[in-house]
Amino acid sequence: MKKNGFTLIELLVTIFIIALLIGLLLSAVQKVRDVANRLSCSNNMKQIGLACTLYHETYGKLPQAVMLNNTVTDSGNYSQNFGPNWMIMILPFIEQEALYKTVEASVKAYPVNGNNAWRSICSQEVKMFNCPSEINGSIPFTDGLGKLTGSWARGNYGANSGTGMFYAHPIGDQGLQWLNGKYYEKLSDLVKGSNNANYPFLVSPRGVMSANSSTSISKITDGSSTTVMIDELRVGTISSDLRGTWAMGQVGASIFAGAGRWDSPGPNVGLSRFDDIMNGNDNPNKGMGCQVGANSYQVTTKSFHPGGVNLCFADGSVRFIINNITVGAYQLMHSRDDGQIYSLDE
Repeated sequence: MKKNGFTLIELLVTIFIIALLIGLLLSAVQKVRDVANRLSCSNNMKQIGLACTLYHETYGKLPQAVMLNNTVTDSGNYSQNFGPNWMIMILPFIEQEALYKTVEASVKAYPVNGNNAWRSICSQEVKMFNCPSEINGSIPFTDGLGKLTGSWARGNYGANSGTGMFYAHPIGDQGLQWLNGKYYEKLSDLVKGSNNANYPFLVSPRGVMSANSSTSISKITDGSSTTVMIDELRVGTISSDLRGTWAMGQVGASIFAGAGRWDSPGPNVGLSRFDDIMNGNDNPNKGMGCQVGANSYQVTTKSFHPGGVNLCFADGSVRFIINNITVGAYQLMHSRDDGQIYSLDE
């Protein structure tokens, strides 16, 4: 009499098919999650971009990336008394007016007397400032050098301060951008087509928000729809790495700088020596390499979104930019008045 049942081979084939289907299902679920996170991040950036626009409508200019009073001699050294940043400034425009009111007096007093009582809200988490794909967002920044007190909440968005390194003298109105030790204020000071190894597509270094910079939309002469206003940033892999810290007015924390250099050629480049981050953790295995011993002068836009990053442009639109964008396009989109045209299809 013939018995019903699976043979060993049939059982193994069945198990293999079930495992394959589970693998495909998990892969599909992960892809759906990635898309959902990217869309959520995009919505965050749209809301933040709108807040910057409302700030502009109220004050006639975009917020400063960071205030630096005349005691600050190095904008990339967080042990000096850096002031409130752009994310502090837009709090009233993202339904966080109550939080802003608690430090408003200190914010207004900082340029005159260096009042830093505004830092009392640095540990406050603001959901809109966090990309849902970020895996290190629960690790607050705590200063390993002992220069800052308390813990600082994380964030994933940085004001575009342009293509130049964030070297700065504290007084100025055009973003305090330097190239080879010289401050460039006018487009005519720059030479297109230079063979400078750091800037293969040399352009105006000015972004849309920078140190003590009060840029208006009218100064974005390349067009608000083609000029980046906000970049994505990743959070440092350890607590003492300042990258991705929303209330901290430093490059890598809430400010982007240096697009298109040889060591910042495009999104999600995380090699050793590339980001310049004060006391940063050089961790290229996790895509977060940096120059050990440098102060905070440049950073590459990064995210956990597969294949690229979200960028918010000055017209409020958000676009997904792929990792292998050309260096030229990457640099030009971060310069507000270079007078050149780029294509994302190159």
